[in-house]
Amino acid sequence: MKTEKLWHLGLGDMQILSGSRHRHSMKNPIWIIVLVLFVFVFLICAYMYPPKNSLGCYVFSSSRCNGVADWLPPVTARVYTDDEIASRVVMKDILNTPSVLSKNPKVAFMFLTPGSLPFESLWDKFFQGHEGKFSVYVHASKTKPVHVSRYFVNRDIRSDQVVWGKISMVSAERRLLANALQDPDNHHFVLLSDSCVPLYNFDYIFNYLMHTNISFVDCFKDPGPHGNGRYSEHMLPEVEMKNFRKGAQWFSLKRQHAVMVMADNLYYSKFRAHCQPGLHGKNCIADEHYLPTFFQIVDPGGIANWSVTHVDWSERKWHPKSYRTEDITYELLKNITSIDVSVHVTSDEKKEMQRWPCLWNGIQKPCYLFARKFTPGTMDNLLQLFSNYSTP
Repeated sequence: MKTEKLWHLGLGDMQILSGSRHRHSMKNPIWIIVLVLFVFVFLICAYMYPPKNSLGCYVFSSSRCNGVADWLPPVTARVYTDDEIASRVVMKDILNTPSVLSKNPKVAFMFLTPGSLPFESLWDKFFQGHEGKFSVYVHASKTKPVHVSRYFVNRDIRSDQVVWGKISMVSAERRLLANALQDPDNHHFVLLSDSCVPLYNFDYIFNYLMHTNISFVDCFKDPGPHGNGRYSEHMLPEVEMKNFRKGAQWFSLKRQHAVMVMADNLYYSKFRAHCQPGLHGKNCIADEHYLPTFFQIVDPGGIANWSVTHVDWSERKWHPKSYRTEDITYELLKNITSIDVSVHVTSDEKKEMQRWPCLWNGIQKPCYLFARKFTPGTMDNLLQLFSNYSTP
């Protein structure tokens, strides 16, 4: 009987044990699956929303925090059109041609103006004593200028009508470049308006421009309505939105880049056909987008991304602030010349402020050599202050 009881007890225990083992074996896979899913979701989140600190980047991505893009196959390179291939060959050849300074290198000062230059007397004082180091070119789009300085006499080029915001503005810039490039001694090309004045003496500006191997072209990416919002898909395939840039038109180009601008027909024709106010439902301003976009495509590392001409956009209007007689003080001019950080603000809702130091040959220096917009009435005050504020 004992044996029978033990036997039954053993069977019962075995049944209980067997049932327990069966239930336990069913739970293990569920917990493993849950754990694996949790880890999988965690890793996906880590890659889609990567950590900002370097330790987190090292843990979740051995190279850099680029998100889930690192998991995707590389994007197939676009096949270039015949015109693009031809353009790239020409641009590459120009860039690879060694730049040789002539025995008498000069800076070309190119004035884009509707008529007479109200600050010609100030520029006359700026140029005095530096003959042979500069050239002057004047593009007057409305009326023939009356010159008061000997440096401007007979320096007018053939001009055409210029309409703000349209490609005619870029055409005038190219016309100035074409005339200035005819002189092989011109090695740097500065575009100036009728409201521009110099902020330093001639020697400082000459050395600043001549002793660096970059061009000063304002160029930044603006995702807002006044930046990428002006882009038209009619510019495809040569001009893609990823390369569309914005910047002030007032440039300073080294000779290589000036030749490249004159050699370009591909991108210029795209902007001539598809960038003007009101076209395709866009408000594209050609002089604010053509050169920044062009250099972003052909030589992004060869430009400084800021203009050496200062303007005050603090009023957030269509045009920058105009300086009047009562604004002209030594402190104002010194404040402008003390700026050594370039600042751009995007036009989207974020109003993101993009800041980067103005590096000249790797050294942080003042950004601006010229300034605008000064009204004609400020002339006398500027002449009185010039000798003081123009000394570095």
